[in-house]
Amino acid sequence: MFGLGPWELLLIFLAVLLLFGAKRLPEIAQGLGKGIREFKKSVKDTSDEIKSSLDTNDSSSAGKSGSSGKPDDTGKH
Repeated sequence: MFGLGPWELLLIFLAVLLLFGAKRLPEIAQGLGKGIREFKKSVKDTSDEIKSSLDTNDSSSAGKSGSSGKPDDTGKH
């Protein structure tokens, strides 16, 4: 995890604990969790929208592929 060992993680945790206090840490973690969840949801929605857009473009272009199965009217054989 980013090349951090257990002592570095403990030191970071203690620094955050000293800065924000024990009562404020759960609120910060909850807000961070909500933000991450919302970000993941928006990324998923955007990718689903792009995929559905590509699927509709593929299916509409497949119908216009050129050969309709009808005889050629141009007179060229």
